[in-house]
Amino acid sequence: MTMIPKKVWPLVDGAFPHHTCLIGTVLGNGFAQITPRGSTQVHDGEHISIWERGRGSTTGAITDGTNVTVFFFDLGAKDVLPIGGIARFYGTASVHKSGPVYDKVWERLIEPEKKADPEKKGWAALIKVDRAEDLLGQKLTD
Repeated sequence: MTMIPKKVWPLVDGAFPHHTCLIGTVLGNGFAQITPRGSTQVHDGEHISIWERGRGSTTGAITDGTNVTVFFFDLGAKDVLPIGGIARFYGTASVHKSGPVYDKVWERLIEPEKKADPEKKGWAALIKVDRAEDLLGQKLTD
């Protein structure tokens, strides 16, 4: 079942640098941790990928099974996302430090993100999207 409408794929894939997606996780103290990720891409109809190269609390919070929210916002995208140009994706992370998913995420990674990790020390995270919605909480559809 495709959770991420195809009309949204180019928006997420092309968000960096002007509309970088925000990634949200929950810290151990219960507070939300929100951070921009220029590496955000639609991996397929059910997954969003990110390349984790950071050293902060978001990187430390993303493990297998972590709940993750991806927030996209672009007022110029109102023709695709009429409710404020906003899309929210809710899902669960899986970590890939080698293998085919790791390789595919790296291969599709935008050049500025590759240049920021020239030694390829980062790792891939896939977020299996369980819910994709607009600003009003309505399901995104094609």
